[in-house]
Amino acid sequence: MPALPSWLTEPLWDQFAALLPQRPVYAPTHPLGCHRTRISDRIIFDKLLQLLRFGCSYEALADTTCSATTIRNRRDEWIRLGVFARLRHIALEAYDRIVGLVLDQVAIDGSITKAPGGGEAAGRSPVDRGKQGLKRSGMTDGYGIPLGRVLAGANCHDSPLLAPTLDLLDGLGPLPDDITVNLDAGYDSGRTRITLDERGLRGRIAHRGEKAPVQATGRWHVERTHAWQNAFHRLARCYERRIDVINAFFDLTDAVITVRSLVRRAWTTHRWDDRPTRRP
Repeated sequence: MPALPSWLTEPLWDQFAALLPQRPVYAPTHPLGCHRTRISDRIIFDKLLQLLRFGCSYEALADTTCSATTIRNRRDEWIRLGVFARLRHIALEAYDRIVGLVLDQVAIDGSITKAPGGGEAAGRSPVDRGKQGLKRSGMTDGYGIPLGRVLAGANCHDSPLLAPTLDLLDGLGPLPDDITVNLDAGYDSGRTRITLDERGLRGRIAHRGEKAPVQATGRWHVERTHAWQNAFHRLARCYERRIDVINAFFDLTDAVITVRSLVRRAWTTHRWDDRPTRRP
């Protein structure tokens, strides 16, 4: 069963493959040059998409094409090369060039998910009876395109994560002169306002004790993006212990979300050879 439709998988793989270095089929150091051939990168890429989407274990994905150890080793190799982060950055640049990021409206919010295996970014969850949990402080543009995230333990409050999350704006290139940051009532404090003022940002913060639907401001975009990310079960229930692996899976997820939104929004305004026959 494919993890993603072909109209989404193929452009992701084409760009991903362009970022990979050339590798010989046989290791040149082998004395006879006739040992087992290197497993295709495309096979490993599809396995990682299945792992990300379905949340199963590496051993459950292992078959005659590759082993669980091969998947892990190739994953770590790609992390060292920075391929996942570059793929997310390229997808974001393509979206900004074709559709345009809405950077004058930014939304930030935290989301807690389960982390049964613990690890470097896990902590006692206040909403899950003290079990191990992972918090991400995510930032999106005004439409909900993910711009980055900061990982922390589930016992970390949203407010201290605001400053490092806002620092991610520096890597997005030229920014509008007037940026509004939409925040929920968890950020309603003097410290938050000082953090925004130091960066020349305007804050739209929900007030504590006052009922306000999430649709009343731009906060609902980041809530929707959290739901999109949690649809990838490897993130909703994270068994990874290393923070670089978790960030790699988030980078891959953000690239999928960005390319999917790009195809959907460009379907009515652009034409290309492998364009889906109907709006996805």
